[in-house]
Amino acid sequence: MEATDLPVPPAAPGSAAPAAEPGRGPAAERTRRSGYRRLPVQQRREQLIAVALSLFSTRPPDEVSLDDVAAASGASRPLVYRYFAGGKQQLYEAALRSAAEELTSRFLVPQRGTPTEQLAAVLDGYFSFVAEHDAGYGALLRGGSVVETARTSAIVDEVRRTALRRTLRYMGVREAGPRLTLLVRSWISVVEAASLSWLDEGRQIPPAELRDWLVDEFVAMTATSAAHDPQSAEVLAGLLALEAPGGRAARLLERLGGLRVTAEEV
Repeated sequence: MEATDLPVPPAAPGSAAPAAEPGRGPAAERTRRSGYRRLPVQQRREQLIAVALSLFSTRPPDEVSLDDVAAASGASRPLVYRYFAGGKQQLYEAALRSAAEELTSRFLVPQRGTPTEQLAAVLDGYFSFVAEHDAGYGALLRGGSVVETARTSAIVDEVRRTALRRTLRYMGVREAGPRLTLLVRSWISVVEAASLSWLDEGRQIPPAELRDWLVDEFVAMTATSAAHDPQSAEVLAGLLALEAPGGRAARLLERLGGLRVTAEEV
C-alpha cells in the first residue's frame, strides 16, 4: 500500500486534536493527520500511467515532464519516482505499452458482415484511437523523440506485427509468402501515413470517408498483387466470393476496369 500526497488542511492552532477512532491504531491516526489518502500499489501505478498517457496524447513526449505528471495526478514528484525509479523514460515506456495494448485491442474483427464491412469496422476502431491520442500518436509514429529507445521502438514494432498477423488471419492465411507479406505490410504503412496526414491537415476529411478510401486501397493493392502472386490471387478470389453481389469490392474493381477501358480508348 502506498500513500498519495493530497494534504488535508491542518487543524487550527490551539485546537484539540480529535480522539482516535475506535479500531484505529496510532500509525493509522498519524497517517490521517498527515493528510495522505491510501491507495493500493497497483491502483496508484495505473493512475500514474493513465495520467501520463493522457498528457503524452495531447503533447509530444519531449514536452511532458515528471512535474507535469505529478501535478496532473495530484501527487508529488518523489511519489512518481517511487513507482518509476527510472524517471520519465520508464514512465513513458509504461504509458506507451498501455497505449499499444489499447490499440491492439481495437483490431478485433466483428463476426458479421462482408470482408470489406469487417475491415471498415476495424479501421473505425483504429481511427477512434488516433483521434483520442492525437499529438501522442503523431510523436510516436514519427519518432525522433529524446525518449525514444530500442525498447520504445520494439513496442511500436510489436503493434505493427500484431496488425500484420491479424490482417493475415482475417484474410484466411496461415502461412504468408513474401509477396503477400509485403502487400499487407505496405497497406499498414499506408494506414499509418494516412492517419498522420489526417492529423496534420486538421482532420479535414471525414473519418468515414478516409476509412472507405483505405478499404478501397486494400482491395486495389490486393488486386495489383494478385497480378504478380498466385497466393494473393487466391486470397482475393476468396474475399470476393464472400462479398455481396454488386458489393463494395466488386464495384471498385468494375470502376478500375472502366478506367482501363477509357485509357485504351484515349
